[in-house]
Amino acid sequence: MDEFRSKAGKKAAIVALIANCFLTVFNIIVGVMSGSYALISEGAHTLSDMVTTIVAYTGFKIGQKPADDEHPIGHGRAEAIGGLFIVLFLAIVAWEIMGGAIEKLFNPSLITTPDVFAAIMAVIGIFINYSVSQYIIGIGEEINSPVIIADGKHQKTDIFSSIAVLVGVAVSNMGYPILDPIIGLVIGFLILKTAYEIGKENIDNIMGKVPSKEFIDKIRDVANNTPPAQNAHNIKVDYLGSYATVSLHIQLDGNITLDETHEIVHAVENNIMKEIPEVKYVMVHACPLGLEYNHTQEIDE
Repeated sequence: MDEFRSKAGKKAAIVALIANCFLTVFNIIVGVMSGSYALISEGAHTLSDMVTTIVAYTGFKIGQKPADDEHPIGHGRAEAIGGLFIVLFLAIVAWEIMGGAIEKLFNPSLITTPDVFAAIMAVIGIFINYSVSQYIIGIGEEINSPVIIADGKHQKTDIFSSIAVLVGVAVSNMGYPILDPIIGLVIGFLILKTAYEIGKENIDNIMGKVPSKEFIDKIRDVANNTPPAQNAHNIKVDYLGSYATVSLHIQLDGNITLDETHEIVHAVENNIMKEIPEVKYVMVHACPLGLEYNHTQEIDE
């Protein structure tokens, strides 16, 4: 599984880098030649995509490292941390793009009317960005990698940016060239919006936000379907990037031996990791069947 994830993550990074290298070069060249600030802004955006892809893959590779003495449950949080570096870089790029757009809006003499080549490049950008973003997000979801998904979502914003550039070129040539820097401003806002969404998702991951009810129910069902375990409860999940750790309580007949309890507990742990691949570590606590107590209280109370 780890080898598959590693190969899939590398493939996503290579595809993203090739696509964004092409888009960066041609967006900036065509933007300069056609006089489209919006397209130049999009070139800066795709350049940022290349940097964030490198950051994303670096976080992914670190997250793949096995557990060691200093990190006994692995390095998975490196993926979410990588996602936060992407957020920081996006915010800087958005600031630069929006600053240039505002300068042109306050100095209309700097504005030029883009020609048809800007529109052609925008159409090419729409097609490439849609194909690449869908591919990267698909890989990220398949291997459950938050940083690869974040990079794919970042790539996806370029679709809307390219559409905005296309509309801007068309309207500018109708006699409203001021729309070109306005589109650049819109692109900046789109990048900020993406930064917010990626940041929220990765902070939730780091902070251990409660997973979906369906995920908790699945853990409970696997535990309860491991006889003679019953009444799985007090289930807690902590995400570390692409994988999760789980702790839970089960109830067992109080008359069984310690050896039998030990065997059942390990069977529950193994079944959860087998049935739910994203769970990498499980800790099960056995309670006497029928005992009712407050799990928040001290054990000796």
